[in-house]
Amino acid sequence: MISIGKSVLGVPLWVMEISDKPGKEEAEPAFKYIGNVHGDEPVGRELLILLANWLCDNYMKDPLATLIVDNVHLHILPSMNPDGFSLRRRGNANNVDLNRDFPDQFFPINDDPGAHQPETKAIMRWLEEMHFTASASLHGGALVANYPWDGTENKRKYYYGCPDDETFRNMASIYSHSHHNMSLSEEFPGGITNGAYWYPIYGGMQDWNYLLAGCFELTLEISDDKWPNARELPTLFEYNKMSMLNLVASLVKTGIHGRIFSSDEGRPLPASITITGINSTIHARETSADYHRLLAPGGNYEVVATMPGYKSRSTRIMLGEEAMTVDFVMEPVITPINGFLQRGWSCSLPGPQLEVFFILVLVLVSVFLCFLLKRRVVLNYPKQRQTKRSVLGV
Repeated sequence: MISIGKSVLGVPLWVMEISDKPGKEEAEPAFKYIGNVHGDEPVGRELLILLANWLCDNYMKDPLATLIVDNVHLHILPSMNPDGFSLRRRGNANNVDLNRDFPDQFFPINDDPGAHQPETKAIMRWLEEMHFTASASLHGGALVANYPWDGTENKRKYYYGCPDDETFRNMASIYSHSHHNMSLSEEFPGGITNGAYWYPIYGGMQDWNYLLAGCFELTLEISDDKWPNARELPTLFEYNKMSMLNLVASLVKTGIHGRIFSSDEGRPLPASITITGINSTIHARETSADYHRLLAPGGNYEVVATMPGYKSRSTRIMLGEEAMTVDFVMEPVITPINGFLQRGWSCSLPGPQLEVFFILVLVLVSVFLCFLLKRRVVLNYPKQRQTKRSVLGV
C-alpha cells in the first residue's frame, strides 16, 4: 500500500500493488487500474477492491491469478476522486472534472503545471516514477471499451485513430469479448469504440497516458447505471472479472518483450524501441533495460532499437497469437577517441560518457592555450611600444 498524493480535502490516494515481489523492480511489465475518476461513478471503485481481494485469495490456486501475480506488477488505485465520491458529484472538491484536467495534444489547455488539480498532479508524478506498460480507468454510464484518440484537431466527431490504433482495438476487444455482454452491444459494434468517434473530449487522461507517458490506456465504461444498488455489485463483478483479468494477463501473453545490452561489457541499455511504420516510441528501463511492446497479433513487424553512441539494431518478426522475446545486443559507435582508448587505455566510462569527457578535456586545453597566447601578447606589448618610440626618437 502506498499513497501517491492527496485530494483537495487531504484524503490520501491509496494504491495497492499486487505482485510476488511488491516494491521491488523486476524485468516485468507494470499495469495500473484506476477507478472513481468521476465521483458519481463508484462502480469501478468497488470492483477494483473486489478484484484485489480475488487475486490475493486465489494466488497459487487459480492459474490466471498466479500468472498475473508472478509476472506483472499490478497497481490498483480504487478511487482517484475520493472527495467527489463523498460529495456524490462528478468533479472533485473544486468541482473540476479530473478527466478534462490533463495537458492536451491539440489545444493549449491545462499547459500550466501549477494549475492542475492535486489529484491530477499525483497521477502525473506517479507516471514519472513508474514505468507502466498499459492501464485502464473504470467509468460508468455506458457499456463499452473506449480507446484513443479521444479528441480531434478540429473538435468534430469522427473516427480518429492513434498510431497504435490496431493494437488498441485488440486491447479493447480483449476486454469486451471477455465480458458477459459488452461485445453484444447494439450501440457499439463489438462493444468497443474510438473515443473521438463516440464524442470528442479534451484534456483526458487516456490520451495523455499514451502520448506523454508511453502507457497504453483504455477508458472502460462498465455499467449503464452510474450508481446502482449495492446488491448488484456481486453480479457486476462477475460480469467484469474475466475482462479485468484477461486485460492484465495480455501484457505477458501477447506482444514483444526483451532486454537490451551493450556488446562491450554487457551493460543494460535504456534504448528506444520503435516499430517501422508506427509513429510511437517506448523506452527500456534504465536499470534492468527491459521493454514490453504491445502489438496486435498476426502482424509482420520490423523492430528497431536505437541508443545514442551505439549502432542501431533491427529485426523483422512475424508475431503470432503468443508473446515473443526479442533481445538486442548493441555495438558502440567506434570514434577516433574510442579507438585510441581501446588500443592503449583502459577506462570504465561508457562510450557516450567517454566521448563527452574527452571533448571536455579538449575544450579545456583549448581555453588554456588561448589564455597563454593572450598572456604572451600582453607581456610583449610594452616591449613593442618601447621599440617604436626609440625608432621615432620620441
